[in-house]
Amino acid sequence: MSGSVETLEFQAETRQLLRLVIHSIYSNKDIFLRELISNASDALDKLRLESLTDSSLETESADPHIALEVDPEARTLTVRDNGIGMTREDLVELIGTIAKSGTAGLLEKIKESKDAATAENLIGQFGVGFYSAFMVADQVTLLTRRAGTDTGTRWASDGEGTYAIQSEDGLPVGTSVTLHLKPVDSEDGRADYLSESKIRQIVKQYSDFIRWPIRMATERTAADGATTRETDTLNSMKALWARPRTEVSEEEYHEFYQQISHDWLPPAETIHMRAEGTFEYEALLFIPSQAPFDLFSRETKPGVQLYVKRVFIMDDCEALMPNYLRFVKGVVDAHDLSLNVSREILQHDRQIHGVRRRLVKKVLGALKDMQSKDAERYAKVWEQFGRALKEGLVEDTDNTETLLQLVSAASTHDPDRTTTLREYVERMKDGQDTIYYLTGESRAMVENSPHMEAVAAKGYEVLILTDPVDEVWVDRVPAFDGHTLQSIAKGQVDLGESTDGEKEDDAAKAQREKDFAALLPWLTTALSEQVKEVRLSSRLTTSAACIVGDAHDVTPTLEKMYRAMGQEIPTVKRILELNPSHPLVTALRTAHDADVDDPALKEVAELVYGSALLAEGGDLPDPARFTRLLADRLARTL
Repeated sequence: MSGSVETLEFQAETRQLLRLVIHSIYSNKDIFLRELISNASDALDKLRLESLTDSSLETESADPHIALEVDPEARTLTVRDNGIGMTREDLVELIGTIAKSGTAGLLEKIKESKDAATAENLIGQFGVGFYSAFMVADQVTLLTRRAGTDTGTRWASDGEGTYAIQSEDGLPVGTSVTLHLKPVDSEDGRADYLSESKIRQIVKQYSDFIRWPIRMATERTAADGATTRETDTLNSMKALWARPRTEVSEEEYHEFYQQISHDWLPPAETIHMRAEGTFEYEALLFIPSQAPFDLFSRETKPGVQLYVKRVFIMDDCEALMPNYLRFVKGVVDAHDLSLNVSREILQHDRQIHGVRRRLVKKVLGALKDMQSKDAERYAKVWEQFGRALKEGLVEDTDNTETLLQLVSAASTHDPDRTTTLREYVERMKDGQDTIYYLTGESRAMVENSPHMEAVAAKGYEVLILTDPVDEVWVDRVPAFDGHTLQSIAKGQVDLGESTDGEKEDDAAKAQREKDFAALLPWLTTALSEQVKEVRLSSRLTTSAACIVGDAHDVTPTLEKMYRAMGQEIPTVKRILELNPSHPLVTALRTAHDADVDDPALKEVAELVYGSALLAEGGDLPDPARFTRLLADRLARTL
């Protein structure tokens, strides 16, 4: 027997909010089924918990499941569960009122917003998931009976401002929500939600890891034409991250990794973690063994998926992983977020920021462990992802020290293997307190650079940095373990003793400076369009000249990178250094002393500068002129 029907009106503000939910807010209408299944899962969770303390509910909690029922003739889709259920009072409080606190403030913010995307971000903060059903249905009927009670309740609404509620006898424990579906409308984003394939696709995408079975009865036609009705379970329920690590095999981890990454190689490392406390979550992360082809594409997005209580929320959650760890794959399942949480909300959520910090430390910690325990495996991972990890030295100041320990670079110590900064420091010569490095386009170019001459002659090890990002991070990181990082192509490099082991005395320095006192300012003036200064060098042994920058100058390679990105920056003039013992330089000094007005002197100056520019891999400002001057000079020597 059913009780009398009572028709109630939504509050005026609630009606406005409901209209927005139905007509304006959600761009993806498929999520209505995700919302209803999630509500059903919560109801099953609550019944399970209550049955632990109330033995009278044990029989009610037998065979917990969620059932989806389709009626093509009536055009209805029903989501049914045998969970905790609701009383009439529960319905009025939880279903009859939308976002009862803060509704007016929310509406004001939505009115102020300029587009639907902003409105959707705002609506995500309020509990309106159930009403997403009205996006696809013009009538919703809800039948429910709470476990431990005898009388159920019927609730119905067309979503236009009122709802009807009445008592109803004979209902099973749990809740069923029946949607009277609107016609299919591809322009409005409404698919055929009576289609078995569409329902399976939505469940697989959003609710595959719900802990309770999601069942649906389907008809099958045999070869002889006979029709049978079978009940299928649509979800896998295999949320590996929710199980203890000791209960998950490596094969299961690899299978899951392949499922979410579409990578058929096993991962290099698996990270399984659980956080409990004020904000609970589980995470299952993987470090791949091979970089994807689009790792450095602008369109590449992070590979971590966000779930809330096993319900899929978004595929590439930028808020959970920094860009330099975009190669990390996996899932994070948060317990205390709304299903309607948006990307904008996540970007400003304090708890999500805390989760991100812990995930980053966990990934970097796993890489450190791999580096110390399995150097060969780490070397392969660094080869694939080292360039991306070094971006963190620019982006993530909180983890600079850890990232520096992970850096592995080529060096002059060993042509066949890379070295860590820690290993470099352990090999430093007595009295050396600087870590020397040189950036360039290739190892061969760096090794043959004039800047290497004196450093190599004195036996100092030099890091060879050839990734574009190296040009940036070395300027952002002043030191490692108390040792300054210094480019041998920038600033003044004090190498102490001369190559024969004797420290040059002050008298010899003074005499050398006196010998070149006239030539250096003349060359500075003659090459004023190319350089800002010409000076004597202490870093050259065999080359006549080299070009260096001031300690804080932008390197030529970095200039090119900025311009390639469309950023125009002023051209930086650099410094030409001369080797005072080179025959060409001494001959130039002698010729200058003999006849400062000789026009051939300026041509030789241009050739010296051009040769130094080519030696470091630079581009000549006027290749044709340089070639002509060089040909003329060679002709005069024959």
